[in-house]
Amino acid sequence: MAKFEIATCAISGAVGTFANVAPEVEEYVAAQMGLAVEPVSTQVIPRDRHAAYFAALAVVASSVERLAVEIRHLQRTEVLEAEEFFDVGQKGSSAMPHKRNPILTENLTGLARLVRSAVTPAMENVALWHERDISHSSVERGICPDATVHLDFALRRLANVVDRLLIYPENMQKNLDRLGGLVHSQRVLLGLTQKGLSREASYAAVQRNAMKVWRGEGNFLDFLKADPEITLSDAELEQLFDLGYHFKNVDRIFARVFGEQP
Repeated sequence: MAKFEIATCAISGAVGTFANVAPEVEEYVAAQMGLAVEPVSTQVIPRDRHAAYFAALAVVASSVERLAVEIRHLQRTEVLEAEEFFDVGQKGSSAMPHKRNPILTENLTGLARLVRSAVTPAMENVALWHERDISHSSVERGICPDATVHLDFALRRLANVVDRLLIYPENMQKNLDRLGGLVHSQRVLLGLTQKGLSREASYAAVQRNAMKVWRGEGNFLDFLKADPEITLSDAELEQLFDLGYHFKNVDRIFARVFGEQP
């Protein structure tokens, strides 16, 4: 939408009244350039269009940063479920040779800040004296090339990071296992309610056993099997602890986003 918002043309004279240029000239030029005609202009096209454009760039930049921050988190030593590709001879730290810093995604966070920094001056450019002073001009000469170039670079860098991202499924499984099965608490809760236990009682029973796991006293499934208030059989409980249940619609989500694959 931001593209259509800003893709407008105004050739309507010094104050927008077509005093010395015919409206047909504006229409012809706009058609040749694939632009829309600005319905009401002054000496310039109203800068609310530009503000909307830079706001859209900022939203895209924030989405880039959202992915970059997630990758940075996943690369933390104590998590390490994914990380940026580390080239041969690359240095993570000049002082600590063992480090593999997520330098590309850290860079993306910084670039996102720069793109977002263009929004406030773009908003301030909307209000111009006497329908157009030139206070906006110096601002746009800076933010227009900077914001667009930074975002273009950031998108290309993010694509490269994702394309070469290293994934460690075994660490994902290890991190899940560290929780002692607590990730399945919701399914147990719902399973108990389907057995006729009230939701309040189900919640209390599941939470009571979960707190033991948090205290490091043992495994969640073992506690549930030993609890006389848990009305599910051992076989039913084990079925509720199947991780595959949570992945059953993953392919459908990918197809929704990327389209059906041949």
